[in-house]
Amino acid sequence: MEESVIKTDFDQEVIAWEVPEYETHERSRNWYVGAIAVAALLLVFAALTKNFLFAGIIIIAALVIILTDGKEPAKVRVSLTDEGVEVGRKFFDYDEIKDFSIVYKPKQGVKNLYFEFKTVVKPRLSIPLFDRDPLVIREKLLKYLQEDLERTDQPLSEGLAKLFKI
Repeated sequence: MEESVIKTDFDQEVIAWEVPEYETHERSRNWYVGAIAVAALLLVFAALTKNFLFAGIIIIAALVIILTDGKEPAKVRVSLTDEGVEVGRKFFDYDEIKDFSIVYKPKQGVKNLYFEFKTVVKPRLSIPLFDRDPLVIREKLLKYLQEDLERTDQPLSEGLAKLFKI
C-alpha cells in the first residue's frame, strides 16, 4: 500500500491510505473453548445475581464475535485534508478534534494515529498507519492540531483487545 499525496481541484493536499474496517485475529481452537467457558460462567453469574442486562450484553458480545469471525473486513479510506479527517464516509472537521498523537513502537507492532475529540460523547479514534511515514503525517497534522506528546503507549483497551484477541 503506497501512501498517496494528492492535490485536488481546490489546491487541497490530501494524504490518503486504506485500513481494514476492524482488526482481525488468528484464534486457535483453545481460544474458542476458553471464550465459551468464560461466557458460560458470566451468564451463570448474571443469572445468580438476576442481572439480566449483563446477561444480554454477554449474549450480544458473543453474537458479534460469531457473526464477524472469518469475515474479511472491508477496506476504509482514510484521508487527511486541509479541512479535516475523512474516515470512510465520516468526516471530522479539525474544529471537532482536541489533539492527535502518534504511537510508533515497531518492535511491539504498534504504529497508530490517535485523535481525541473535544466532546466526551465521541470516543477516541484510532487509525493504523501500517507502512505510512509517521513524520509526514505528523507534519501535516501539526498545521491544524496540537500534538499530545504525553501519549507514548497504545491505550490499555487496545492492548487488552490484542492480548485477548477480541
